[in-house]
Amino acid sequence: MRFVLDVLYVLAALIYSPVVVYRTVRHKRYRTGWAQRFGKISRRSPAKRCIWLHAVSMGEVNAAKTIVAELARRFGDFEIVVSTTTDTGFARAITLFSKDHEVFYFPFDFSRVMRRAFDNIQPAICLLMELEVWPNFVGLAQRRNVPVVVINGRISDRGFSRYRRIRPFARRVFRKVSLVLAQTDEYAERFRAIGAVAEKVVVTGSLKYDTAQITDKVKGADALAAQLGLGGQRLWVAGATGPGEEKIVLDVFAHLRQSDRFEDLRLAIVPRKPERFDEVAQLIEQSGFHLIRYSEVKKEATETKEKSQMDAVILGDTMGDLRKFYCLATVIFVGRSLVPMGGSDMMEAAALGKCTIFGPHTFNFKQTVDSLLADEGAILVKDQQELLQVMQKCLLEPEYADKIARRGREVIRKNQGATARSIEQIGRLLGRPQ
Repeated sequence: MRFVLDVLYVLAALIYSPVVVYRTVRHKRYRTGWAQRFGKISRRSPAKRCIWLHAVSMGEVNAAKTIVAELARRFGDFEIVVSTTTDTGFARAITLFSKDHEVFYFPFDFSRVMRRAFDNIQPAICLLMELEVWPNFVGLAQRRNVPVVVINGRISDRGFSRYRRIRPFARRVFRKVSLVLAQTDEYAERFRAIGAVAEKVVVTGSLKYDTAQITDKVKGADALAAQLGLGGQRLWVAGATGPGEEKIVLDVFAHLRQSDRFEDLRLAIVPRKPERFDEVAQLIEQSGFHLIRYSEVKKEATETKEKSQMDAVILGDTMGDLRKFYCLATVIFVGRSLVPMGGSDMMEAAALGKCTIFGPHTFNFKQTVDSLLADEGAILVKDQQELLQVMQKCLLEPEYADKIARRGREVIRKNQGATARSIEQIGRLLGRPQ
């Protein structure tokens, strides 16, 4: 089986290699971490037992904040190492965890590479965020008696459909998983349906509710407002946007600014992917707006008070500043949702007590969306026209927007607690029950 998998991986690598080369040259991705991807990984405290946590990309890394902090508090005699797959995930993990924990790129799932990685890391337990289950990885862990736990587990509609098509293979893989800590009952049933052992699937809730900080203030938000000349104006933030959405948002903004009732409205667009910053900057200027690139303002530490700049569209082209923009917002549109990309994390916006809007394509956040909409804690729009109508209503009826914001924050508050429940389950596997 391992030989067959390695052959399939080689074929897949050959097919995918032109994409890797293009992205390396065009978007400057995949330029670092190759030794780690081939299993050359070191630890800071090799004498300690080790907890290996893997989070694929930025969303999973952010969701791991509370679980890593609680693991460090509860299991101080263990070393915690964190791996990730994408460049954005790695950058975020470095920011969040590298002071106290080793951060590295996840090794390729070739059998020999995984053996080298396990030999170097010597994990006592492996924690996989959401659904990153690789066959050679879990097979080797089982042979070495290393428990593998899926935490914050979820399977989207699209993912479930794919797994069902290969259910015999999926069953062989997921039966090697020691424990699945699922976000919801629905996700738990999906894990069981594709082959996870029924009694090893436990519902603990979503970690992202715990990482969504309920607060009215975000450190650095006031400085950002001063740098951008944001005073008493209303601010619409379109966050984590995807291809095709920025044009929709700009068209809606242009329509709103035609009315005297919205002449004080500012717009900030923060694309999800950093490689799209230049593309979106060009789109803003092509739409007839002045452009402020926050990266330039931030670097120069100057305030943009000129009249021409006060009417400009702000491009949030820096990493790690989205929550600051959200904190200053009057209304937030959460992107990758008007286009079929699965949505982006809307919990942070709701936790900050902001009126939150998103589109219909949110399959990656189904449970959160269902909870927010059921309690009228967010607004779903189907298309550009509905986005315009909802923006008009929220801006003209602030009491309505405030009601949505309050209810959204309460949804976040009442769904918190997954970290403690997850730690309890992990502790049992490590022989440390509470």
